[in-house]
Amino acid sequence: MLTRLSVSNYALIDSLSIDFHQKLNSVTGETGAGKSIILGALGLILGNRADLPVLKDPAKKCIVEGVFEIGNYNLQPFFDENDLDYDSTTILRREITVSGKFRAFINDTPVNLKTLRDLSLQLIDIHSQHQNLELGNHKFQLDLVDTVSGSGKVLEQYRGLFHSWLSLKKELGFIVEKNNKERADLDYWQFQFKQLEEAGLQENEQEELEMRLEQLTHSEEIKNAFNQVQLLLDDERFSVIQNLKESLKKLESIRNYVAEVPSLAERLQSSLIEVKDILDETESLVEKVEHDPSQIEQVNNRLNMIYSLQQKHHVNTVNELIDLKNSFDEKINRVTGYDEQIETLKTELQKGRLLLSEKAGELTSVRKKAFKQIEKEIVGDLQQLGMTKAKLEVIHEQLPDFTINGTDAVLFLFSANADAAPAEISKVASGGEMSRLMLSIKNLLRKTKSLPTVIFDEIDSGISGEIALKMGNIIKSFSESTQIINITHLPQIAAKGDAHFLVYKYEQDGKTFISVNLLNQTERVQELAKMVGGENFSEATLKTAKELLNG
Repeated sequence: MLTRLSVSNYALIDSLSIDFHQKLNSVTGETGAGKSIILGALGLILGNRADLPVLKDPAKKCIVEGVFEIGNYNLQPFFDENDLDYDSTTILRREITVSGKFRAFINDTPVNLKTLRDLSLQLIDIHSQHQNLELGNHKFQLDLVDTVSGSGKVLEQYRGLFHSWLSLKKELGFIVEKNNKERADLDYWQFQFKQLEEAGLQENEQEELEMRLEQLTHSEEIKNAFNQVQLLLDDERFSVIQNLKESLKKLESIRNYVAEVPSLAERLQSSLIEVKDILDETESLVEKVEHDPSQIEQVNNRLNMIYSLQQKHHVNTVNELIDLKNSFDEKINRVTGYDEQIETLKTELQKGRLLLSEKAGELTSVRKKAFKQIEKEIVGDLQQLGMTKAKLEVIHEQLPDFTINGTDAVLFLFSANADAAPAEISKVASGGEMSRLMLSIKNLLRKTKSLPTVIFDEIDSGISGEIALKMGNIIKSFSESTQIINITHLPQIAAKGDAHFLVYKYEQDGKTFISVNLLNQTERVQELAKMVGGENFSEATLKTAKELLNG
């Protein structure tokens, strides 16, 4: 329930504060008096964008604040989820700074616009003449059926299955597309893999082959070098080994006379052993060195093949070629594995479709049960509103495929006259009939769910006389369980209010302002008299106004 609305420095409003009644609040004023501006200010705390220049005084910020009693709305989970301080008296505030920046607050905690809107939509429902046009919207009609039927839980379950099914469908499409694309490359991958596989490449092979080629092409040079080493180490004329042996004998002969000699002899002995090993190894290596033109050709051919593959695939090493071969192998295996993956997804998709179909059928069943109730309740209210021959039919159509809202389409067919067949509301209903239909729908919603504060912005458009009286009675009944703020031009309806607010313009220091007064009993009689008979009201119009107030 909206208990107070405070507005400062907004459009033509300098400052105003309205304390609303908990039941029916009538709001009247001449055309152009500023009722729409007050609604625009209220729209700011509902998360709407400002659609006109906002700051009346550009040097001061604009503040719009709404105080709500929310103890009966079960909103504690919303506050917990959004990390907000819960209070049964909650304040929503919107500020617009002199620089044009917007800020929003819930109980003095800064919030983003979405959070403000999500909360405010659970607190206020504004009905405008524009909303009457929604009566012909099939989505609006389906939402009404869902609200009355109480299908919310089943619809939520259906949507969970629907999103899972869509996800599987998307995944299958992605895999199929990828499979088709990669199958187009399969022959290429298989050819490249076969070529690399047949090459029989080994790690570090290139380095070994290049070394082998160096040995084969320099075999004579290598042999000569080894032979020279052998001659230097063990030549008859000058033998390093023989000289080391002689030196060792000389040291052994003086071992007992010089303390350092045993250590020197030991080191010399080690050198002799090492030189002998070198000699033996060079002899062994000489035997392995050979000049074989056929081997040179083989190694060259092998290296040329490796170089060719490296150039073809733009790599520098054999290891990179091996990695490339393994990559082709993985791609080939992946393509051949898509078939199994696709079949698995198709099976899951079919199972998902069956579950979705069952839940869609359950949703349809729940919705259809509400059709007669909707027809009966709305027609009953329309008859009270003077449309004694009104007919309303809720028509069901099965959609060919799943949608986010199920497989149902509903169509409301309406007729105001006994001799006219029901047809689509948007094609046959007049403005006054639209207003009465919407009020009947709001009244039905009130009976099926707890509505927040409802604001009627000239819902009585297009009606008058006795029908206005009856509409006023329904709105009055409506307000027994839901706070109503009713903007009206009809005295018959304004008189039903528990509180009556007058919106008016005034000038001060050459500037135009908007303000709102809560009328006392005398002022209220005079305002109703003006609404009945014009500015220059008479005793007769005053009498009529008093009669309206007395019911």
